[in-house]
Amino acid sequence: MGHQHGNCSHHHHGDPNSRAFGIAISLNVLYVAVEFVYGLIANSTALLADAGHNLSDVLGLLLAGGAAILARRAPSGRYTYGLRSSSILAALANAMFLLVTCGAIAWEAILRFYQPPEVAGMTVVVVAGVGIAINGLSAWMFLRGSHDDINIRGAYLHMVADAAVSLGVVIAGFVMLFTGWYWLDPLVSLVIVSVIVVGTWSLLRESVHLALSAVPANIDLPQVEAYLRSCKGVADIHDLHIWGMSTTESALTVHLVMPEGYPGDAYMDGIMHTLKEKFLVHHSTLQVEQGTTDHSCALVAVH
Repeated sequence: MGHQHGNCSHHHHGDPNSRAFGIAISLNVLYVAVEFVYGLIANSTALLADAGHNLSDVLGLLLAGGAAILARRAPSGRYTYGLRSSSILAALANAMFLLVTCGAIAWEAILRFYQPPEVAGMTVVVVAGVGIAINGLSAWMFLRGSHDDINIRGAYLHMVADAAVSLGVVIAGFVMLFTGWYWLDPLVSLVIVSVIVVGTWSLLRESVHLALSAVPANIDLPQVEAYLRSCKGVADIHDLHIWGMSTTESALTVHLVMPEGYPGDAYMDGIMHTLKEKFLVHHSTLQVEQGTTDHSCALVAVH
């Protein structure tokens, strides 16, 4: 019986997202303080809600940045995969933070509808305009990494959502400035909450799937199974499992039934190379059996 692992080198080079996290956190901490103060001065629920929203995003960025650092920790005797899965927990926490914050914004906005207070429209416009610039810059810094890492995507979505909130507040501020329609302040908050919830739902769903060791969304399980069955010398396969080790790395284990016996390291390395390059499976463990006895584990896939 052969038991092979893919290349398990865990050396990491400089993370291009580390600087983005540092800059985004610093800018947003400063902006939250300024926005909260001017929200009180302008008597604007939209500004105060946006400040609370930005505060939750600062916490989310701290979680995401911390998870990115932990994910680079080398494996230890107790954590044999390292701390890669912390990025999954951070992505899940980010989505939950955002949804809870949306609930708080919606509740405050509904209460304001009954007695909308006078709002200093120009102050709202200027402060929210600064927010568009800060959050837009932060989102741009996370754009590249958001395509391959749901943890980075969570940070990116937070920044885009904040920029959208600020844009809505700017528009409402201009309208209130010229019309005195102060009920727009809570109305805009409710509209933006709806947009944020829709945009966050996919992040929450995907992070929950990864936390439950589901097959990552970017891996086609039937295609992987078909490839393994097509490999020369493989009569059958069973106990195929694929899961996310982190928001960027995946792992696979499978039993290959090969009646002719173990085909050699070079052959196995070729299979693992294809799994990595074609199917995006970064860490593969292949167990070879000759089919003379039943080596299947207790887990049975239900189709």
